[in-house]
Amino acid sequence: MKVKISNYPSRLVCRIHTRYMDCKYGYVDWPTEYNRTERLLEQFEDAVQCVYNVFNRLWFDRRTQKVKVHIDRWDTWSMDHTLAPIILPMLKQLKAEKHGAPFVDLADVPKELHGKKLTKKQKESGEVDDKHFERWDWVLDEMIYAFDCKANKDVVYMRFGIEDRDGMKAEQERISNGFRLFGKYYENLWD
Repeated sequence: MKVKISNYPSRLVCRIHTRYMDCKYGYVDWPTEYNRTERLLEQFEDAVQCVYNVFNRLWFDRRTQKVKVHIDRWDTWSMDHTLAPIILPMLKQLKAEKHGAPFVDLADVPKELHGKKLTKKQKESGEVDDKHFERWDWVLDEMIYAFDCKANKDVVYMRFGIEDRDGMKAEQERISNGFRLFGKYYENLWD
């Protein structure tokens, strides 16, 4: 198997006014009323962006991310083992660099991660409970555990003796749950 994926295509973006405002006021504390210099910079940025948009439509918007995948016959013989060493480091990187967390169903996590109940007003305003991010970390940990066991398939058998059938059964249930969570939250694997 050979996989080559290029970076996402970029676009021209003018950020003269934005950079000026970020340097002067910080990223969140911009004033509601601009002074003359700030208004001129904003108008200049808008004008330059209009020109950039022409180039973006003519050139940059036509480009796509390049993806080349070559699959050999033997890659599908045991596809679950073939994909595990690819998915495992991606999950680890996602956990290390994530900037947010999706909503996780309470039925998918242990009871100690359920958190406080929110009022209707808090839910409507987009607030999350105190365990929101811990739930997503737990789900990612379970996915990582499952793919680690699959990538290093001998790990399960080395942890338990042949006689410890209950331990192996519990281990297999945890691995299967990690793969179930991977499937359920597949569209939430973003940074």
